[in-house]
Amino acid sequence: MPATSVALIARWVARVGSIFSLLTVFAFAVGEGITGPQIPPEEWVGLAFFPVGVCVGLLLAWFREASGGALALACLIAFYAWNLLRSGHLPRGPFFFLLAAPALIFLMSAYLARKTPSVETQPSRQTTMPF
Repeated sequence: MPATSVALIARWVARVGSIFSLLTVFAFAVGEGITGPQIPPEEWVGLAFFPVGVCVGLLLAWFREASGGALALACLIAFYAWNLLRSGHLPRGPFFFLLAAPALIFLMSAYLARKTPSVETQPSRQTTMPF
């Protein structure tokens, strides 16, 4: 299978996964209700990384795969670091990572798309007359 096909498949797997992740986060937000005054100020830092930063990165990745994937992954790492510094341990369970996993697939798709030359950059197959 050509690398271009693998990149296209990875792009759509990441997009479908990002839709699932965004809908899951949205369902939690609506189900729990967003009540600003009851959330302590130090928790807003964590919320800025996850889910807000990760979701913004996943949305951006639809248009700029590498930038969006990198933003989502950086926000996930920052969320884990913030949680470790705040509580002394990492979040339990794989759920935060699984919701941000499409970011890794977006990055893989961007890498594969960049690795294979596009039609415009491939040498022309026209033969020229050597004069």
